Amino acid sequence: MSKVINGKPDVADSTRSRVQAALDAMNYAKSRSTTSPLIDVVLERLDNVWGLEVIIGVERSARKHRLGVVITETRGVSDDPSFWVDACVERNPIGVILVLSDLTKDAAQRLTARNIPYVLLDPSGDPDPDSASIRADNWSGGLAGTRHLLDLGHTNIGVITGPSSMLCSQARLAGHLAAMAERGLAVDESMIMEGDFTTTCGRDLAMKLLKRTPRPTAIVAGNDLEAMGVYDAAHTFNLRIPDDLSVIGFDDVQTSAYMGPPLTTVRQPIREMSSEAVDLLLRWDERDTLMTNLTLPTTLIVRGSTAPSPDE
Repeated sequence: MSKVINGKPDVADSTRSRVQAALDAMNYAKSRSTTSPLIDVVLERLDNVWGLEVIIGVERSARKHRLGVVITETRGVSDDPSFWVDACVERNPIGVILVLSDLTKDAAQRLTARNIPYVLLDPSGDPDPDSASIRADNWSGGLAGTRHLLDLGHTNIGVITGPSSMLCSQARLAGHLAAMAERGLAVDESMIMEGDFTTTCGRDLAMKLLKRTPRPTAIVAGNDLEAMGVYDAAHTFNLRIPDDLSVIGFDDVQTSAYMGPPLTTVRQPIREMSSEAVDLLLRWDERDTLMTNLTLPTTLIVRGSTAPSPDE
């Protein structure tokens, strides 16, 4: 039992689950008298601007409270997706902000056993209802982006999504489909292509869309990185943005305002989400009176990459 209580890794999953269930039944919580003034941030990858926005939001909020920030990248570092838990348990931080596509049951149980609170930031799946989470209103963002294009006269719209396994991708696509449906427009499923939120993928899939006859007059990208790839593909076809092709992204990362032309995108309040995560961890003892599953609003930011359809 002591190994489970202290978050040790050398415990079989079945044993850990049984012991943790017994501890939960007794309302047991390990004392945290030696908590370190740290916030742990665990991300799958650091090599993109989305991750940078998360780190900026966390660091600025932590600085106000005189807290340190420890950042861990998981992708390509270890075959064990929960390798980071050992160091986290050793540090015993105030809490952990997790930006992961999959939080393993073992990792969650080990954090819970040590009474280390964690918040899932923009979870890709449907988190355990007992877990704290913060996400953006992806459905409304997808709806607003496509409504904007429809208002400009576009009806032949290509879509490059994120991975279909991720809830944010599903919600953004559902918002797009809802916007089309409210105008009574049929959707050509062959115009919807599944991407992976990378610039390379955005370029490759945009090339396929732009080879079609008739080609789309607008493309909705799953995020700003994919939109950057769409720009590259458009240049390959000597298409002018927005005269020949309108493009919409999602996220509003720093670089989107400096693209040529500046990108119309749906702003996901990444820094605010990160700051809210820090605040929730600091007020964890009050969680019974706090909202622990937050959805923050998205906002359409209209810039220079969208214009009336050339078919109008």
